[in-house]
Amino acid sequence: MLSLWMELTMKANPLLTLPDKVKPYVMAHRGNRHLCPENTLAAFQQAISDGADILETDLHLTADGELVCIHDATVDRTTDGHGVVAEMTLKELKELNAAHYFGDFLPQRILTLAELMAILPSNIALALELKTDQFLEPEVCLKLISLINSAGLRSRTVVLSFSLPRLRAVRAIAPDIPIGWITLSNPWPIKEPQLLGPFWPLLILNPFYLAIARSQGQLVCPLDPLPDQRLRLYRWLDVDAILTDNSAATVIALRKHSIK
Repeated sequence: MLSLWMELTMKANPLLTLPDKVKPYVMAHRGNRHLCPENTLAAFQQAISDGADILETDLHLTADGELVCIHDATVDRTTDGHGVVAEMTLKELKELNAAHYFGDFLPQRILTLAELMAILPSNIALALELKTDQFLEPEVCLKLISLINSAGLRSRTVVLSFSLPRLRAVRAIAPDIPIGWITLSNPWPIKEPQLLGPFWPLLILNPFYLAIARSQGQLVCPLDPLPDQRLRLYRWLDVDAILTDNSAATVIALRKHSIK
């Protein structure tokens, strides 16, 4: 057990850095969820092809303890099934079509986190949003960190949440892994996270947001999944990453305006 603990708490880069990438990084929100069903293999492969720098996904836990990539607590909106993710086994979830709501798209299955990690190229980072209070449990955090370590992604992963307690639970296990706090209402950068994800109007409400974050050594990625009409603003503000539902369009727009 001691050796496992030492492995899980080994030091890594405290900030998410991509040496061969140019800021602002493009963070594909649930993959490319504009062209493909969100959080599916197709969406993530599309985002990789688009040139995204970071793949963002959402994590829930199944009834049999598997980490899966799905945004909602239920499968109702995005699949042809019904039920609560936490009350279903991985086998039951794998029987569902995660492209059911997306027109005539070919059937897609709910991905496990391990399956997503297996396709991640060596030059792309991973952003994991914790969607459930099950991440307050040390054993769940241990499982998450163990998966990250096994995939060799410790220096390329950031953990995100609207919930500071969930982020703190992960940091209690792995203090070196950067955490990102998302907020819809707080116009002031709190000191604790390494990455801040303020709802984009907060950057207008507080014009000193970026300066304060910089003085605290923090990265900023506005919460704005439809960012293209504000790209010049984000470049002027010098944000570190840009979240987007359509990584194809955002990458092209950044190149077109020579701001990436």
